[in-house]
Amino acid sequence: MIVPKPLHHEVRPGRFVIDRDTALTADPALGEVAAWLRAELSAVTGGELLPGDPGAAMIRLGLDDLPPDAYRLTVAPDGVALDAGSAAGAFYGAQTLRQLLPPAAFRRAGAGGPLELPAVHVEDRPRFAWRGAILDVARHFMTKADVLRFIDLMALHKLNVLHLHLTDDQGWRVEIKRYPRLTEIGSWREESQVGWLGEMDGRPHGGFYTQDDLREIVAYAARRHISVVPEIDLPGHTQSAIAAYPELGNLDTPIGVGTTWGVGHNVLNVEDSTITFFKNVFDEVLDLFPSPYVCVGGDECPKEQWRDSPAARRRIAELGLRDEEELQSWFIRQFDDYLTERGRRLVGWDEILEGGLAPGAVVASWRADLGAVAAARAGHDVINCSNTAVYLDYRQSERDDEPMPFRTVLTVEDVYAFEPVPPELRGDPAAERVLGAQCGVWTELIDSTRHVDYMAFPRLAAFAETVWSGPERDLDDFRRRLAAHLERLDAIGVEYRRESGPLPWQRRPGVPGMPAGRDEWQATLDSWTANLRNAP
Repeated sequence: MIVPKPLHHEVRPGRFVIDRDTALTADPALGEVAAWLRAELSAVTGGELLPGDPGAAMIRLGLDDLPPDAYRLTVAPDGVALDAGSAAGAFYGAQTLRQLLPPAAFRRAGAGGPLELPAVHVEDRPRFAWRGAILDVARHFMTKADVLRFIDLMALHKLNVLHLHLTDDQGWRVEIKRYPRLTEIGSWREESQVGWLGEMDGRPHGGFYTQDDLREIVAYAARRHISVVPEIDLPGHTQSAIAAYPELGNLDTPIGVGTTWGVGHNVLNVEDSTITFFKNVFDEVLDLFPSPYVCVGGDECPKEQWRDSPAARRRIAELGLRDEEELQSWFIRQFDDYLTERGRRLVGWDEILEGGLAPGAVVASWRADLGAVAAARAGHDVINCSNTAVYLDYRQSERDDEPMPFRTVLTVEDVYAFEPVPPELRGDPAAERVLGAQCGVWTELIDSTRHVDYMAFPRLAAFAETVWSGPERDLDDFRRRLAAHLERLDAIGVEYRRESGPLPWQRRPGVPGMPAGRDEWQATLDSWTANLRNAP
């Protein structure tokens, strides 16, 4: 009952018993994987699983001539052999081994008794290289401990990219030593909107990660073979930065950190000093995050302030640009060049297609599949983040008591039906440009870790299968495996949504005035189509 489903799973006769006398040995290159597995198993068996004599009952981790992320796991009555093409592959195999154990193995401590592994032979490897989740800590801050817990839950599902959304209108969450007011002022807002268009709660909200916190998060994730991709939004979604440093904006009057949701109109100006400011910010960000990918946002940037700005109009004229759309493209290119010079790759939301695509950029396509198709055919790598398929802040049923960030319903079955390669690209060589996909945990209306649990699970388990396993879908089979998997989540303490609906604490009233669903999204998408279809 493994989630996500492995490529090949063969049940064999017999069992292997793990007890306090079981030994665990590993190739030296797999020392960190062995240490992780030893820590997870020793807590519930009462033993240390140290290397033992060759004749002892043993779990052996080794390297073999396999693709880098692939593994081969054989459980027999006399021992367990896990061979992999790399440390990452061995870690994924160790996660599978753990899922073969009873749910009690997922508790932090047990009775210290033996655990049984069924005899099996598993051969497995991921379908996509990019298997991600977006965690929005800008709208509602999550503590470092909460982020580390989320990383463990990602690792359980063999996801390998944490896209950490660190800045937005409503909060700046990363310490930048050169510009201390970004966190002194930008990390706190006076209050938050209740619901999408509701009243204000009157309570301050904030927090940020020190640079040491972020180094710890990155290292913790790396030991679980998860890369952390930072997102520093620009030129829109920047009100918290402008509140801290008003000279970055287009207005003569100071503004505060954003307190309401939706697309804000306060955007960065296009002065050289502002571009230099953010390059200085990225100098520190790159030192914290070794990921080859860095996200600069580029989405939802209203152009009204630029149209009203003499400085922006002068910049357009100086550069020989047609309009504000091309001005945004020019702005993004400054950071594409900056990151390329430092051996990194820019990731931007699909709005960076408008006005001309920045060379070398990776497109995170969120507005259904249209941006993914346009970018891939233009020769750019793509991450499919379709809002209509994998946004986990959408409500999960039609029930009146369902929490409702959006009236759009996105069920477990809907997520399981998601296919990262858009239909228009199937059979097209451009399909090779789809690096993978990532689901989105956007937190405008998700204000606690308990609520993150409820909105993310079990839908994140369904998403994980779409990016790990093959393109075939068998919903009945997935449901059977998911039922067993939920017992593991129970043991861990994940407060996932149950089929019976929300628990009492999870029931929240609906909020009027929110986007209603796919029909409204489609109308919005239609309005973007002309720009995207003209992308080079």
